Amino acid sequence: MAKSMILGADGQPIDLASVDTPQTSQLGHLQRELQTHPTRGLTPSKLATILDAAEQGDLTAQFDLFEDMEEKDGHIASEMGKRRRALILDWEVTAPDNASALEKRNAEQLGELVQSIPDFEDVIFDATDAIGKGFACLEMEWHRTDGFWLPKTVTHRPQSWFQLHRGYRQELRLRSNTTDVDGIQGEVLRPGNWITHIHKAKSGYLERTALFRQLVWTYLFKNYSVGDLAEFLEIYGIPVRLGKYPPNASEREKATLLRALVGIGHNAAGIIPEGMLIDFKDAATGDPKAFELMISWCERNQSKVILGGTLTSGADGAASTNALGNVHNEVRKDLRDGDIRQLNTTITRDLVYAIAVMNGLAPDGIKRCPRFGLITGETEDIQVLSEALPKLVGIGVQVPQDWANQKLGIPMPQPGQVVLGMTPQVQAVPTGTAALTARRITFQEPTPAQAMQPQLASQLEKATGPWFAQIRKLVESAASLDEIHDGLERLIPSMTLDQYAQAMAEALAAAQLAGRTEVLQEAGAVNG
Repeated sequence: MAKSMILGADGQPIDLASVDTPQTSQLGHLQRELQTHPTRGLTPSKLATILDAAEQGDLTAQFDLFEDMEEKDGHIASEMGKRRRALILDWEVTAPDNASALEKRNAEQLGELVQSIPDFEDVIFDATDAIGKGFACLEMEWHRTDGFWLPKTVTHRPQSWFQLHRGYRQELRLRSNTTDVDGIQGEVLRPGNWITHIHKAKSGYLERTALFRQLVWTYLFKNYSVGDLAEFLEIYGIPVRLGKYPPNASEREKATLLRALVGIGHNAAGIIPEGMLIDFKDAATGDPKAFELMISWCERNQSKVILGGTLTSGADGAASTNALGNVHNEVRKDLRDGDIRQLNTTITRDLVYAIAVMNGLAPDGIKRCPRFGLITGETEDIQVLSEALPKLVGIGVQVPQDWANQKLGIPMPQPGQVVLGMTPQVQAVPTGTAALTARRITFQEPTPAQAMQPQLASQLEKATGPWFAQIRKLVESAASLDEIHDGLERLIPSMTLDQYAQAMAEALAAAQLAGRTEVLQEAGAVNG
């Protein structure tokens, strides 16, 4: 049977005959598998055993533990929700650099196809499950609609369904008892059917890079402290109840008294045989701050691991200030930008390229494939940029218009689109005394030097005009700089001595008359 000529991003052939069938539908044992909930009765020794087993290749218990942690610890769920939902942003599919007209059309077509995927925002959210657990695998079921291959469903699969093969690279496989020709256990993920997002919270082997590996111990310590606090409140928050029975009481009467003591503590009602007494003692005194301090420390540590700080999670009333909060928020943005970079690569490789190659929109392979990108929507300060740009342009800095629009978050106008413009300001005509003042300020007489400029230019135009025209013609027709140099020597203005003398005489006469006029004006101003 001939192999498919459609190759995925990893160079493996995509079988169009099987992409419409989920690979996991053939693995019934995974569908019927129930989680073990290892957090029940979790102890330090049990936790260490789970982590050691994961490092040896058995990931099931570790990922069941991660699921329980996110489900049972409200603080972890809240902080992870903040980080994951920060990636539910607008997105775009852009053509590669220096794109041809065909590549631009393909990018636009791919953007429309991705937009048509049902609940695409849920796909982004499910992929971010890798932030806490190291990786997330989403299975795609394809169908053909309107002449295009598109994912019909994109389903998140539990991490406990997968196993790792530690060879020359770490390879995720579906858990199975089957082995391939090389004797490696597990079923290889079918090309074209999976979005596999691997998120690196730290460097190292995949089973140790999960963010939740850094949270397991604080989860355990916090769990102990919560249990101790509950026991403390039960003991110290309820009055002690003592029952008194006569010396000749039977075992049955003693049991009745004990049941009454237990019942009266919760129901505030009970019955006892005659002759027996119940004595209430004051509740014992104690301080729960030690337990609260431990719980608070664990939650602050969890916030630091997940969001990079604590002041974006809650204020303690002591160290929290607006400045520190802004610093911690910048750290959170750095984490978000890192998450976006990793997720953009995965969606481009496993989803956008798969759609492109299966529909003939990536003729030059993954290198020239349009790119998926989440848009943060953050723009520069309009006031700061509007003050800086005119100054930069004034000193000669060449600022592309599309760059300025991008920084301001203002889209470039489409052809024929109505754009805003400046309304010309009409100056009001002054009246009365203001008109006399305005006339004196606005309509000033030109200085003698200014009045002489048009006359001098008119006189020189007769000689220099033809000369400049010949220079322009020489430059346009010359083939080299040497030819221009030699030609300029032959284009010296051909003014005769009489013409030079006439021009100088007119200039001196004009200067003399201008000087006399200026003296008369100054004398009139003094006498007036």
